[in-house]
Amino acid sequence: MTAPADLGFDTDRLTRLPARINADIEAGRYHGAALAVSRRGQTVYRDVHGYADRESGRPMTLEDVFVSFSIGKQFTNTVVLARIEQGQLHLDMPVCELIPEFGSRGLRGIKLWHLLTHTSGIMSAVPAVAPEVITNIGKLTAWLATQRPETLPGEVVNYSIIAAHSVMAEMIMRAEGATRSFTDIMREDLFEPLGMSNTCMGPRADLVERLVPVTACYREPGMFHPDEVIGVGAVVLMDGCEIPAGGYLTCLDDLHRFALMLRNGGELDGTRILSPRTLDYCTRNFTGEKRNLLFDYARETRGWEAWPASIGLGFFMRGEGIQPGPMSNFSSPRTFCGWGAGSTCFWIDPELDLTFSFLSSGLMEETWHVERLQRLADLVVTALVE
Repeated sequence: MTAPADLGFDTDRLTRLPARINADIEAGRYHGAALAVSRRGQTVYRDVHGYADRESGRPMTLEDVFVSFSIGKQFTNTVVLARIEQGQLHLDMPVCELIPEFGSRGLRGIKLWHLLTHTSGIMSAVPAVAPEVITNIGKLTAWLATQRPETLPGEVVNYSIIAAHSVMAEMIMRAEGATRSFTDIMREDLFEPLGMSNTCMGPRADLVERLVPVTACYREPGMFHPDEVIGVGAVVLMDGCEIPAGGYLTCLDDLHRFALMLRNGGELDGTRILSPRTLDYCTRNFTGEKRNLLFDYARETRGWEAWPASIGLGFFMRGEGIQPGPMSNFSSPRTFCGWGAGSTCFWIDPELDLTFSFLSSGLMEETWHVERLQRLADLVVTALVE
């Protein structure tokens, strides 16, 4: 690691970051965390805190593996964007061009860019279907083709928890002639080339052995009931599970490699995944001032005012103004990120050249998770003095 002072950090200020994490763990707000921070591509902080499993007393280590939850969406989105660069897909492509079953029931107007920006109108909630459907891309896409959209494409932002990414995965597989499973596509096209050797879709025996159990540190339902997120952790471990929206296993170093690739314009250690032009274009606000309807519940439960969703093509944007979110309000407007239910996050601030990766145990209710992430991001950004 590089000395923080060599990269413009005030070393004493940076110590506020582990102090805050340790205080929160001690207070029981969550159980443990693994965190990496880099500037200019050089790591200045990489450590673990607390417990992988508080109940058993198992401490967190850098070898621990976590369920990705929705940072897995950015893994999937990256492969979608790579397919656009290869000419197999394009942003304005109607879903029904590759999936004819989407040619009726109000689904015909859904295009790829709507799915990437959560404006497609496709189901927002977790579909009420059997686990063997949720975990099967083809079966879930076929079921979604029988459902009318909740809103017209492009009208509103309503975050799709699972559905949109299964549809995009099906588009990728059909575009290449259904020659590979999506698990193989992700491994061969992203994880192996990028050196993410401890990341996979669904269960992998050697990673399951190091898995941090999915438990919740809250009981009152918020965005999700705690039993729902715990249930997702179990479903991800089903044989053959493919949930492109979040059904991955990963570790801190792999997540940070992925984030550093994005920070470096789509390339890392000589392996190019995306074009810099693609990332520059996709990390802009494509949803304007529209709010994300999924967070409307926080206006009552937390007293939060409505704020712009600020979603790019596959990434969440910092944007302008003071607002809730996993990124610091002191970050540059072009800062972009992904985060997952109550536990995971990464962000890249291109102006300050900061990269942040975070995985945790003991899930928090989503609004408190977002607030935690913003406070940690504040500590990182304000530790910079040059």
